[in-house]
Amino acid sequence: MDKLEHIFDMQAGLNARIGVNPDGMDEKQKTEWVLNYTRALQQELAELVDSMPWKWWAKYQKFDEQNARVEVVDMLHFLVSIAQTLGMDATDLYEAYRKKNQVNHARQDTGYTAKDSSDSRHI
Repeated sequence: MDKLEHIFDMQAGLNARIGVNPDGMDEKQKTEWVLNYTRALQQELAELVDSMPWKWWAKYQKFDEQNARVEVVDMLHFLVSIAQTLGMDATDLYEAYRKKNQVNHARQDTGYTAKDSSDSRHI
């Protein structure tokens, strides 16, 4: 088992322990849980921002790198949960990432001067 598969397995176990199982969810339940996880992901992102000295008017702030790392891991928990709710496994996520990475490189190769939403439809 590779590391990403292990992360997906661990997250499935944690979600099951909490009482969330994406298998067999109907569209309404999937929508509810994707929104729940997205809101939690947004909160973790805000907590990451709070690990940075972003208040230019405040002199007391310090960069809390250790906490920033924890917040990144918290975001990964929720991101994997979203993927699982959408029926994705580690391989699906890897392949989608690989394909989107190619799209992003192609966009940079061409100067990315115009939005073309059709360039990601194959992902």
